[in-house]
Amino acid sequence: MIEEYLNNIKKQFESYKEVADKTISQLTEKDLYWKYNEGSNDIACIMIHVSENMLSRWTDFFESDGEKEWRDRESEFKTQNLTYSELIEKWEKGWNCLYDALGSINESNFHKPILIRNKKVKLIENITRQIAHYPYHIGQIAFIGKMVLNEKWNSPSIPKGKSNEYIRLEFEKNSK
Repeated sequence: MIEEYLNNIKKQFESYKEVADKTISQLTEKDLYWKYNEGSNDIACIMIHVSENMLSRWTDFFESDGEKEWRDRESEFKTQNLTYSELIEKWEKGWNCLYDALGSINESNFHKPILIRNKKVKLIENITRQIAHYPYHIGQIAFIGKMVLNEKWNSPSIPKGKSNEYIRLEFEKNSK
């Protein structure tokens, strides 16, 4: 049961990442720094925030607190001066950390408590928190990407007006 749950969770994270990656791949470096207004975050900040959260929560998560001393959350939301490739590298580093951590969980350690901000929590609570947290920001990435690209936007999921076609194709594919 635990293995099935973890496989499902990993697939869910992968599907969320795919939406973000499909959005990011349509954008230029300049686009990643576009802001709706001064009170808004740009995609670069969101990418860094998600990555840093992953690194903090999932690095040595059984041995150390998920809020690492080296993390500077406030700086994640300041304008960054990273290149497109540096942003992608940072983004991938966070996701790889998450996937490695999920790969290290098994029947023997699944019920072991972990620390988040010096509070003991169940591992499944942390997974549930992150399965909600990351898609929240990925939705922001997709929405900002859509605003930036406007009519050039290619939906990373089922495009508006294409639901029936998508469902028909899925039924055809799955009946073979």
